[in-house]
Amino acid sequence: MSFTVRKDPRGVVVIGVDGQLIVGNRHELKQKVLEALERGERKLLVDFSNTGYIDSSGLGALVSLSKKIRESGGELKLAGLNEDLKTLFELTKLDTLFTIVESPEEAVASF
Repeated sequence: MSFTVRKDPRGVVVIGVDGQLIVGNRHELKQKVLEALERGERKLLVDFSNTGYIDSSGLGALVSLSKKIRESGGELKLAGLNEDLKTLFELTKLDTLFTIVESPEEAVASF
């Protein structure tokens, strides 16, 4: 499990989640996002293209990050969800909280 962080030429911070987003690593994701906010970044994208599973603590981390980003005047988008993850977000109604875009490229272009 690892996270990658890069800044797109359009100024969007793209955080890639490789593997799973679970109780054991959710704090690492939160730290990456909070560091970006502290640097003044306001356009954030979490890329789940290489993610197979998100547990309830991972969802909780995303919800709390979404709130913090909004409070900072920023915007968070999610992209690259596989069919299982899309279903998870629909069943939990979190698809109404997050802006979910099909691909990372589309998400970056939509900021």
